[in-house]
Amino acid sequence: MSEAIPIVVLSSGGKDSLYMLETLRRDPAWRVEALVTTVNETNRRVAMHGTSEALLEAQAMSLGLPLTVIGLPEACDNREYERRLARGLAAHREAGVDHIACGDLFLDDIRRWREQSFQRMGWRPVFPIWQTAPDRLAQQLLDDQWRIVITCIDTEVLPESLLGKDIDADLLNRLPAGIDPCGENGEFHTFVCDGPGFDVPIDVVPGERVLAHERYLMVELEVR
Repeated sequence: MSEAIPIVVLSSGGKDSLYMLETLRRDPAWRVEALVTTVNETNRRVAMHGTSEALLEAQAMSLGLPLTVIGLPEACDNREYERRLARGLAAHREAGVDHIACGDLFLDDIRRWREQSFQRMGWRPVFPIWQTAPDRLAQQLLDDQWRIVITCIDTEVLPESLLGKDIDADLLNRLPAGIDPCGENGEFHTFVCDGPGFDVPIDVVPGERVLAHERYLMVELEVR
């Protein structure tokens, strides 16, 4: 049997990232070395998700994995993004890791952009859950009893009442027509508090709400 390939996981702390992580952990072909997350270097939060660095650290600790946090400027073009990531990933690269996992499902343009960017940085991008049907993924998360909280919504397509709610069967059934059940088109973003691989759950409650870019409403999750 061949030796497992070391890989780092690009993670937002949300459901697609964590499902991808669990997929890799169950596959003997891979050995996950660390989680890698990008945050706004000013507010130390994941872009669009609004998840704080403290919550990301708590999540990584519960999952038993090191966390590499890479700060990005507010206005970050592709060249600066690649420069920051290459620098932030340098220690992993020096340790012999050259594969990075991305949790995209079906957006071809995003996949092409990631492939081009990481290849320029000398990394080999891997897409473990590519073309997983969103409805099947959503049902799998319910079946495996993940606790997933909606941290951001696009107010132009979703009601504010969904913000801060746990994803369950009732919530998925109440999504407006045309909304992807995994929010792959940016309709909503999430944070995973519990699921396979967690040592202890992260007990959070919704706190302050913040409107960003005139349409995206985010909620501060507070550890209880």
